[in-house]
Amino acid sequence: MLFDNTNKPKGLKRLFLALGHSFRAFTWLSKNEAAFRQEIVLLLTTLTLLPFLSFSSYDNLLIISATLFVMFAEIVNTAIEAVVDRIGLEIHELSGLAKDLGSACVTIALVILSLVWLVVLYSNFVA
Repeated sequence: MLFDNTNKPKGLKRLFLALGHSFRAFTWLSKNEAAFRQEIVLLLTTLTLLPFLSFSSYDNLLIISATLFVMFAEIVNTAIEAVVDRIGLEIHELSGLAKDLGSACVTIALVILSLVWLVVLYSNFVA
């Protein structure tokens, strides 16, 4: 089966198909990626705790956005790994580099999340 680039859906049909593809991806990630499951727990914990911390709406938005950014980076990392594995399972320097770069992406996202939490906590409880 080949992809037909000239016959793509348009309008609402395209939107509904895209949502279906996204739902399928989230389902796959939830079943197959332990790191993504941990990030779901992180997001749910964050959403549960924030109402009790009396941060500003801006602070809440920053924390939630940074948490979602970690999940975004994990999805990109998983996509890179899937493409590399699809191309071939033999060990190759560039395949390893691609996977390491995806992992670095997640690490940077986690650093950003940590910094956001530190700044919000500092500005609300210390300053």
